[in-house]
Amino acid sequence: MSGRARLALCAVAATLMASCALLPLVDKPSWLLELVPLVAVQAGVGAAARRVPLGRPLTVAAQALATLLLLTLVFAREHAVAGLIPGPDAFRYFAAVLQQGGQDVSQYTIPAPLTDGIRLMLIGGVLLIGLLVDTLAVTFRSAAPAGLPLLALYSVAAGLSNGGADWLWFLVAAGGYLMLLLAEGRDRLAQWGRVFGSPSRSPDTPDTGAVAPVRTGRRIGAVALGVALFVPLALPAMQGGLLDAAGTGVGAGNGGGGTISAVNPLVSLRDSLNTDNDRQVLSLKTSTNDISNLYLRIVSLDDFDGTTWKPAQRHIVGVPDTFPAPIGLSPDVKRSTVRTSVRAADWYAQDWLPMPYPPSGVRVDGNWRYEPVGMTLVGDHGQTTRGKTYQVTSLDVQPTAEQLATAPEPPGSLRREYTKVPSSLPKVVARTALEVTAGAKNHYEEAVKLQDYFAVSGGFQYDTQVQVGRGPDAIAKFLKKKQGFCVHFSFAMAAMARTLGIPARVAVGFAPGTPQADGTVAVSLKDAHAWPELYFEGVGWTRFEPTPTRGTAPSYTQSDTPGSSLPDETLPSKNRSSAPSSAASPSESCSSRLVKLQACGSPSAAAAPHSGGSGPGPWWYVLAGLGALVVLAVPLSPMLWRARVRSLRLGGHARTEEGAAAHVLATWQELADSAWDHGVPPDESLTPRKAATRIVRLGHLDPAAGAAVHRVADAVEQVLYAPRPRPAAGAAEDVRRVIEGLHGTVSTRTRLRALFLPRSSVRVLWATSARWSALRSRTRAAAARLTARRPSHQGG
Repeated sequence: MSGRARLALCAVAATLMASCALLPLVDKPSWLLELVPLVAVQAGVGAAARRVPLGRPLTVAAQALATLLLLTLVFAREHAVAGLIPGPDAFRYFAAVLQQGGQDVSQYTIPAPLTDGIRLMLIGGVLLIGLLVDTLAVTFRSAAPAGLPLLALYSVAAGLSNGGADWLWFLVAAGGYLMLLLAEGRDRLAQWGRVFGSPSRSPDTPDTGAVAPVRTGRRIGAVALGVALFVPLALPAMQGGLLDAAGTGVGAGNGGGGTISAVNPLVSLRDSLNTDNDRQVLSLKTSTNDISNLYLRIVSLDDFDGTTWKPAQRHIVGVPDTFPAPIGLSPDVKRSTVRTSVRAADWYAQDWLPMPYPPSGVRVDGNWRYEPVGMTLVGDHGQTTRGKTYQVTSLDVQPTAEQLATAPEPPGSLRREYTKVPSSLPKVVARTALEVTAGAKNHYEEAVKLQDYFAVSGGFQYDTQVQVGRGPDAIAKFLKKKQGFCVHFSFAMAAMARTLGIPARVAVGFAPGTPQADGTVAVSLKDAHAWPELYFEGVGWTRFEPTPTRGTAPSYTQSDTPGSSLPDETLPSKNRSSAPSSAASPSESCSSRLVKLQACGSPSAAAAPHSGGSGPGPWWYVLAGLGALVVLAVPLSPMLWRARVRSLRLGGHARTEEGAAAHVLATWQELADSAWDHGVPPDESLTPRKAATRIVRLGHLDPAAGAAVHRVADAVEQVLYAPRPRPAAGAAEDVRRVIEGLHGTVSTRTRLRALFLPRSSVRVLWATSARWSALRSRTRAAAARLTARRPSHQGG
């Protein structure tokens, strides 16, 4: 193995050893198994580029391109051209997944689940480090600076981990770097022969290759590792640094007891629903006799980026004595005042104050702030709900179906903010929304159809064991598998409502609790819930319930019992088993019904613009066509290049002595390259006559083709050596005869390779590298001339 190949192998090993420090950050090590072949391919591309050889910048560019193609193949294959070439959709997908990965890193504690975003950040980050290490250590032959990216990789892992086995990962990473340094040192010393060899070695002792400086380097490295590992044990420890563990939430609690984080209330919602120890969270006393609408709202999620819903950053103010009227609520809508006293458990430390919606006033002790848009209260300076008792005055808004159906359009600013959907949202979401709501006359009917689709007619099943799902395709997967819990149902309905032009957001809190014998209502962990809220002008933000077997369907969505506030007995509330329901919701032959609706009717006026605007424009088809041509041209480019070169070499020439001589040399070059394509590599050290004999012998040519080779060789010798070369006619025809002879003596595989992947096409890379080197030389010479002239302009 050559010294550079050994160095490249050590660079791969050092990168993989340093990446082991990232293993404690996630709960599954499978990403490392995916990473190994990708790093190997990346290094293999670099080795092949250096062997050609390409210039250093071209080598790095080839590795970077290979890295991008590998990431596209692994992560964005469905969004790429031909599954490999990244286009605009692939780059948008990468951006969305990376953004989601950044959110996952900030939301999850160590070890985090291996989501698509985190997986891309891990594998992509290590591949970038591997490219830097290979570039510095192998391409530029400087292993020492390669320790900087390796140190950065380890530092990120050490800063995020809990610190239990940091010393072990440091030992592994440092061992990889030391191995890289020793490989480079061995390669450098080997170039000096035995100048630095040990003088005490006898002539009969075999050369083991471990010269004295190498052995000294190993000892120094071992001592340095020992010092780095054991000396810090004797030094005072520093706690509370910037990267110190920070708990699981924003509040002062330690995150135990199934609390819901204020940064993202969905992080532990699934855990709360699946807990084996269902503890009581809140105890309520309320003035209403009907608790079916007594949902306790914690926070609203109104920022939708295509992958998840989260609270938008809002301005908070002091808590007012009386809250302003809810936005959009008209005096014509029936309402009643509800007074509720809430007592939080001593262990329940929530940063947001659970309240019925919409609240009109609250009395609570402590440091609380009011967020006007969502009408929520959030703790300030570590304030939580732990052990708090507070009183909330709220409104029980009771709109009619007619009021919702005749609601006017919302204000433009509100509509723009709450109907935004990103371009990364799969098109199946909007398409399904249009299919489900076909025949609806207004936004209210569309909303009811969406709710019924999820809760009754769509065949969906409630299952808390399903993962929440991350990434741009999470909603599309839920619509396909039709299994999930409240997060899936609320997310999907809110997103589909936005595609229809209905302002929508997601609320997180608790479903109605269980009445107790003493007149109170108990709310437990398993009552944790999420539901969509849709905006109707004149009514305001309105609750819908798409989750089957959870909560209660609002009375204004039940056409068979208009105006009733009683819960639907077919949709039992909380405290039921979290296992999947044994039977799906009854089907009403949705598919055939939808076909009829689509044939007889058209989407609503609000939905129609979305159908027309979501399709690709003419420019997209032009780009797709150009992309298809590029995809076809890339694998065929060697064949096209050889055909072009052959036609130039064997074509016409100037009717002068110089033109005839250039034509003879070009035909000889074509003959040599054609023989190379068919398995006879060129030997530049031979004379034309000996080279001709070699081509005839190795190519197993028949006498006619062999005579043609020798005629071309004789013509070349005339051009090169004769004082007055004689013009040679028919050289191009002789070369074509030789090519036919070579075709007849090789296998089908060799003929196909000579056609589609000719060996002589490597001359393009050689020429590019030579031109790059010449350009660099001219640039350096010009810079030197400018430097030399500069003193002549200085005064005496």
